[in-house]
Amino acid sequence: MEGAGAAGQLRQEGNRLFQAGDYAAALASYTRALELCAGPPERAVLHRNRAACHLKLEDYANAEADASKAIEADGHDVKALFRRSQALQKLGRLDQAVYDLRRCVSLEPRNKAFQEALHDLGSSMQEKMKLMSCTDSKVEQMFQILLDPKETDTDKKQKAAQNLIVLAREEAGAEKIFQSDGVRLLLRMLDTGREDAMLAALRTLAGLCSGHRSRTMAILAELGAPRVSAMLGVEHEQVSLAACNLLQVMFDALKEGLQRDFRGKEEALVLDPSKELKLLIGHLLEMLNREGTSAHGRDNTLNLLIKVVPRKSLRDPNNSLTLWVIDQGLKKILEVGGTVCEAPGSLPATENSRMSAAVLLSKLYSDLKCDAERENFHRLCEDYVRSWFEGHGLAGKLRAIQTVSCLLQGPSEAGNQVLELEGIMESVLALCASVREVDQLVAVEALIHAADKAKRASFITANGVTLLKNIYKCSGKDSIRIRALVGLCKLGSAGGTDFSMKQFAEGSTLKLAKQCRKWLCNEAMDAGTRRWAVEGLAYLTFDADVKEEFVEDKAAVQAMFQLAQSEDRSVLFAVASTLVNCTNSYDHKEPDPQMLELAKYAKQHVPEQHPKDEPGCVRRRVRKLLAAGVVSALTCMVKSENPALTNSCRELISRVFLAVVEEAADRGSVVAQGGGKALIPLSLEGTTVGQAKAAQALAKITITSNPEMAFPGERIYEVVRPLVSLLHLHHTALENFEGLMALTNLAGISERLRQKILKEKAVPMIEGYMFEEHELLRLAATECMCNMAMSIEVQELFLAEGSDRLKLLVLYSGEDDEKLRRAASGTLAMLTSLLPQICGKITQVTAHWLEILQALLLSPSVELQHRGAVIVLNMMAADREIAAKLMESEMLEILSVLAKEERDKPRVAQAAKEGLAQAVACGLIKPTVNGE
Repeated sequence: MEGAGAAGQLRQEGNRLFQAGDYAAALASYTRALELCAGPPERAVLHRNRAACHLKLEDYANAEADASKAIEADGHDVKALFRRSQALQKLGRLDQAVYDLRRCVSLEPRNKAFQEALHDLGSSMQEKMKLMSCTDSKVEQMFQILLDPKETDTDKKQKAAQNLIVLAREEAGAEKIFQSDGVRLLLRMLDTGREDAMLAALRTLAGLCSGHRSRTMAILAELGAPRVSAMLGVEHEQVSLAACNLLQVMFDALKEGLQRDFRGKEEALVLDPSKELKLLIGHLLEMLNREGTSAHGRDNTLNLLIKVVPRKSLRDPNNSLTLWVIDQGLKKILEVGGTVCEAPGSLPATENSRMSAAVLLSKLYSDLKCDAERENFHRLCEDYVRSWFEGHGLAGKLRAIQTVSCLLQGPSEAGNQVLELEGIMESVLALCASVREVDQLVAVEALIHAADKAKRASFITANGVTLLKNIYKCSGKDSIRIRALVGLCKLGSAGGTDFSMKQFAEGSTLKLAKQCRKWLCNEAMDAGTRRWAVEGLAYLTFDADVKEEFVEDKAAVQAMFQLAQSEDRSVLFAVASTLVNCTNSYDHKEPDPQMLELAKYAKQHVPEQHPKDEPGCVRRRVRKLLAAGVVSALTCMVKSENPALTNSCRELISRVFLAVVEEAADRGSVVAQGGGKALIPLSLEGTTVGQAKAAQALAKITITSNPEMAFPGERIYEVVRPLVSLLHLHHTALENFEGLMALTNLAGISERLRQKILKEKAVPMIEGYMFEEHELLRLAATECMCNMAMSIEVQELFLAEGSDRLKLLVLYSGEDDEKLRRAASGTLAMLTSLLPQICGKITQVTAHWLEILQALLLSPSVELQHRGAVIVLNMMAADREIAAKLMESEMLEILSVLAKEERDKPRVAQAAKEGLAQAVACGLIKPTVNGE
């Protein structure tokens, strides 16, 4: 009995939460009730209620499952039948949805809602049949053109192939192609070896596989994993990219499930994708060190592995795929990362290959869950490096050191451990003095990456600085000198932004920076070498003097922006770091003055800010960067699909965006150059800090710009989620405030936007901030609620029993803060107009309601007077008893006075007159002789 009672309470709680619009919490309550409930009838009701929650949350597969369980208990449950029909309709199973709706109509023949739903669904099915008929003829026509051996018109065949691609993107077309033996035709197109035919075939196959696991498995069985993966390695770059996209779609379909499958088809295939996933990934790993794989094919393979192997979320406990890849392919990945391009017999690689390998290694390492897994990773790396370092002569040592560099750029913990192996560091220093360019290139790069850790930095400062200076002064190769300079820059920036801690003599960093800018502007040098100049500036721009000189050199700044848009994407992090330094957009907390005094007293080191890092200087630098085109550069950087655009890099870009929109006057130009569009993906993906910075930048734009102009079309709806995320309690008060202000603007635009805000569950958080002690947060939340109250779902919340929402608005209407009173009374004026039943509740929530209304009407603010007059008018129109109470008070005299002020306050006077007229109509007062 106790269990049944608890289940009943949980069910009631779920009903209350559902009515309040908190569908996820309602679902949780119904689920807990199910665990305690034993009786079949009660369980059926709970399953039916869960189905309603799933429908609201757009989880249609689970909605169907729960509704089916309710129907199993009671086949005449019309609510469960109707909910299952809604779910089936969303899942595309229209024939089954019609069957359920017909049962609903037979059970309740007079229910108009069921009749209308059945009529609408019948119309939808007719449209679908018409579309299928049209699609049949299109597919057959394309097939005839492509299969006709007498057809010699190449353009016609190409057009037919392109039409197939378009058809494959629609479900009806994709299914028709698949059922019409289209896979065999597409294989024949691949066999032609013609680039255009291969591209069309691969893109059509991607359409067939998209979101459809059973089709994907059938196509994979027909095509064969070796053949699909081999197409990645072809020399033609576009074909390789198309193959990469097809494999990505296949992986997504195998992992994500049956988004577009129809019932019955899945039973024809074994839908355990783990075997197929490992088979595909195994072939991709073999591609990494296979002879004949093109350089861009190898890059595409690495990029694909980065996307599909690590877990999407650390909440997923299963990292078995990562462990399997480490076991089967870690040495192959290290082989790419350790490639010395100048060495004979090395794997073909691009300038991005080693960076991609480093990112993949870092992703795999981050996906490990325990010390034992990490120790195994370290052991495999050490064994691989040692195998090349010992017994393979100078070429082997170079390979080993290059591998160490790759690890230091990726999972640095593993890289530093390998760096401790006997002889590695000594060989690095020895090779720095080599006469061969390739030896020096590899060794100096390793030295640069090794200086990241304080332990290594002190060792290198003691043993390598003199060596790097000699290389910089004496080498005849700019490619060597620039790397040596970066090593010196890195060591010279060890004090960070602390003005009092400088490693080199006064002016040395400025000289190094000047040389970096010189090389950066030298277009005769290759992009790979010039990238190192940006690496140097990324370290040197910790120094405020260097920042000032750099932003003054417009040619150097624009040269850096051009590099950021080049094919060598490994420069992205260095560019972003340089911009963060120049804009001072890193987190900076002011030290506690008392702690500063204590530190000085104890003779501890106290960080000092450079005079040129004062806010005024930073603003001038931001303006110069804007003039040089920083927004266009950042936008291009965000568009990059390269692994070099890591989450850390995205965070840096978000920080810079936030800095450039700090001044309201600059926001229009940021939006005009594509900044608003670029910020949306940054706010949805990346580090927690990076997403917050991007969301805050979006909020600033939304507050001061016309949102419909800043985010045209559907883009405006994408902005809602990032803005709502700023309302979470872990964000700062400023982020909360700007999020509320931005949502206020959006909520005032359209009902669709208000519905989107509701869907993102923002209303409970907005309500929470209405109770805040901070006056600005309280005001912003109340203004936001005022606009949200135009939605009927929000209006109904103010009618809920046991809620203080209405009471809070009434009390805020009597506060001293005029802006808060304006927002609260404006909401009351709207609510009383739309929901007459609210009027009676106002008199119940507080004994001071009459005083508050009178104060509004006697306010010196015309806006407050007008709001008060409208509220009084609505209350008098809603209930004669309330009208009588109002007329028995001083309200009659106040309204009479206001009704005469037509010249100065026409809107107030009109509302007052209408209120008095309502009193006359109720028989509470009599008109004067003049009829007034």
